[in-house]
Amino acid sequence: MQIRPATLDDAEALRDIYNPYVETTTVTFDLRPRSLEEQRAWLRAHLGVYPVVVADDGDAITGFASLSPWRDRPAYRTSVEDSVYVRRDRHGQGLGSQLLGEIVRLGDEHGFHNILARIVGGHEASIAIHTKHGFEVVGTEREVGRKFNRWLDVVVMQRLL
Repeated sequence: MQIRPATLDDAEALRDIYNPYVETTTVTFDLRPRSLEEQRAWLRAHLGVYPVVVADDGDAITGFASLSPWRDRPAYRTSVEDSVYVRRDRHGQGLGSQLLGEIVRLGDEHGFHNILARIVGGHEASIAIHTKHGFEVVGTEREVGRKFNRWLDVVVMQRLL
């Protein structure tokens, strides 16, 4: 398994991983699947200081992780938010942890001060992986999202670099 920087050519593979989460889970608060052009635009926005890495087994992209701006005001520029998605048929193989480890390393290399994770309440696997990589729970935002006719909490985790 190779963890490598994403390219624009990976857009369709990332969509194939991400969109099922949009359509059937609460792990993302997006409500509609991304089009190929939207995924390409997202990747273009991440080709600079905000990295995206993919897990590539030689035959297919099996997961990805990214860093995104935490907030848009200038004083927040040294804080980023991570995202990690793994193809469902590859869960339980350690890919999420490998991807998170690499994106944390890149966050440090890029000079960020801290990484925040916003995890839907009850997503214990994601909380466990983040804890393994030195993140700590710093709070819970109550009922800040609504999807599938349910109010959703967000657990905020943080790791200082």
